[in-house]
Amino acid sequence: MSENLTTPVSAAEIEEVILELEQYRERLVNEMLQMAQKAKFSKKAAMEHLSRHPEIARIDAAIEKLRAQQIQ
Repeated sequence: MSENLTTPVSAAEIEEVILELEQYRERLVNEMLQMAQKAKFSKKAAMEHLSRHPEIARIDAAIEKLRAQQIQ
């Protein structure tokens, strides 16, 4: 059976997903900064790269969309 994708989502569920996405984002950033440090990249260069990283951008967009749903 397929799930009904129009089922209302509770505020608590949205908050839980936001928290998980934030934790995932933080883990990605930390791992990338560790790799940059091992590769002897400057922190500034690493942060600049992270600001353009597609996975980070997708996570940020998802968090923003979920926060907008919280307001409704």
